[in-house]
Amino acid sequence: MSNHSTATRNGTQTATLFDPETPERGQQTTDLAAPPAERVASADWPRLAGELDDFGCATVGTVLTPGECRSVASLYDEVGMFRSTVDMARYRFGEGQYRYFAYPLPELVAALREAFYPRLLPVARDWARRLDRPAPWPDTLEQWLRMCHDGGQTRPTPILLRYQAGDWNALHRDLYGELVFPLQVVICLDEPGVDHTGGEFMMVEQRPRAQSKGTVRALRQGEALIFTTRDRPVRSARGWSASPMRHGVSTLLSGTRHTLGLVLHDAT
Repeated sequence: MSNHSTATRNGTQTATLFDPETPERGQQTTDLAAPPAERVASADWPRLAGELDDFGCATVGTVLTPGECRSVASLYDEVGMFRSTVDMARYRFGEGQYRYFAYPLPELVAALREAFYPRLLPVARDWARRLDRPAPWPDTLEQWLRMCHDGGQTRPTPILLRYQAGDWNALHRDLYGELVFPLQVVICLDEPGVDHTGGEFMMVEQRPRAQSKGTVRALRQGEALIFTTRDRPVRSARGWSASPMRHGVSTLLSGTRHTLGLVLHDAT
């Protein structure tokens, strides 16, 4: 998990990001007054690509201010902005509720989705090369979503989740159709230890001929986490193989937890 602190410099709010588990990368500063594309672009992308290779997930750092987090979280009660609401217990997905945004997306949600796509595209193409898979993803999110829509995947997939005490999310994948982008993003909108306790992000990797491996990330407010949609490439005796991965959320012990999920392909 990346720690962060905020400061004001020349009238501009910034966040200093530092991951104690990878001190060799030093510190970087994200200008939270900049447009979302610039905030995302300022991340340490070589480091992130390496962590995605090693773990199937990587913490970007702070990409939203507390005010922006509260603003996005407050949208949950504006039912008209969503195309559907899912009660997880009804479908045995866990406990809790989430909502899929309708088009047009809120401006900030759309901007973040567009900002992450070109940064994740090189990783997606590299993984496809290693796994000897097609890499159908064009250079822009607009072109890719057009391909999804032409293929019958027309429903938007950005999602707003609300967990309350006792809620949890079962391990799963977010595929939604034949056309899949292999990476996605989740952003924490509330402050752990203040707004809620528990509710950590979890990933479980099904390793070939070995017991499964778990990874847990506890995100702070405004932090983004990139993770694999379905699997990651791992070295094998024959070169590279796909190691299946699923993600979920541990039980929320108290309070309320909102998160924004950015899936980069649309649904059937």
